[in-house]
Amino acid sequence: MNFFQEAKSLLKVNIRDYGMYIALFVIMLTFTILTDGLFMSSRNISNLLDATGYIAVLAVGMTLVIVIRHIDLSVGFAAGFMGAIAAIMLSQLGVPVYFTIPIILILGIVIGMFNGVLVASVGIPAFVSSLAAMLIFRGALLQVTEKTGTIIVRDDTFNALGNGFLPALGHVAGLNLLSLILGALVILYFIYAEISKRNQKIKYKFEVPSNKIFAIKLIFVSAIIAYLTWILAGYNGFSWTVVITLLVVAIYHFLTTKTVLGRHIYAVGSNPEAAHLTGINVKKITYIVFGSMGMLSALSGILYTARLQSATTTAGTLFELDAIAAAYVGGVSAAGGVGKVTGSIIGAVVMASLSSGMNLLGVGISYQYMIRGGVLAAAVIFDVMTRRKRG
Repeated sequence: MNFFQEAKSLLKVNIRDYGMYIALFVIMLTFTILTDGLFMSSRNISNLLDATGYIAVLAVGMTLVIVIRHIDLSVGFAAGFMGAIAAIMLSQLGVPVYFTIPIILILGIVIGMFNGVLVASVGIPAFVSSLAAMLIFRGALLQVTEKTGTIIVRDDTFNALGNGFLPALGHVAGLNLLSLILGALVILYFIYAEISKRNQKIKYKFEVPSNKIFAIKLIFVSAIIAYLTWILAGYNGFSWTVVITLLVVAIYHFLTTKTVLGRHIYAVGSNPEAAHLTGINVKKITYIVFGSMGMLSALSGILYTARLQSATTTAGTLFELDAIAAAYVGGVSAAGGVGKVTGSIIGAVVMASLSSGMNLLGVGISYQYMIRGGVLAAAVIFDVMTRRKRG
């Protein structure tokens, strides 16, 4: 098999994984041309990634919820409510930020577990239970913010989570040195992980791409990481929001691909009855996934509140729909059992890139909603058609 035939075969087999990357590349290239390079400017890319952070965190949790064949509509207003509680603790109760953040994250776990109990133990459909929770949290958010409407947060450490950047340590040709080092470490880790994974497959006699295809993949992805690092380092470097989002993705990618828990989650999503018969505690997995979703909702609320430096009555509006859209665009299957957290992050960036590019072009908000809806519909249609072909 020659090089082009192998590349075509790999693309066809892995179209679900590669499709979103191709779509993101096309979107970015198109907007870069249409805006005369403004779209890929350091400031715009930095703002785009910061604005994606709180949705990307939700998308990671939503991915696992959809993988086990459920949905959680409460995450938006849950994030808004817990962000408001964090603002109250910091501004009105005087609780130090180092205690506030862990307390809010634990509160998120408790809230998520409650949803899990309703779904797994009581037997209420996830759509109904999470819809009820969404209404409850919306009312709770209005209740805690009704006196002032907006709760201002003046804690600089907390606000830095949404607006701050890693310290520079120095500059090289006008570029943030620490961000350059971080980008280099990410590239080295990516290359190491890919080589290790390839060696493991060879050891157990699995089929792997040729050395040429593998080398091109390493070079291509490393070049993208290096380019984004260069762009961000030319502005203020990596923001704390981006670092936190990357940490969440790294932790959840490890949990879902390298641990028994991850295998059990996908087993439950593929076939809950079969998973139960093999000894997997389906209820326990449901509790864990919803508890995780609650914790990430709390983290999303913290990032959003820190970004605005305040809690508002409308915080969390439509967050859940953006997270669901990011998960589906990122390759999560509506049938359950299929999807990667890394894909959902790309899905979140795709949706954010569409909004950013259309804003730069002056596209009306009505058209923006229609275009984003069309992209979501196209992603689900693509998923259905792919499953039919494999079936």
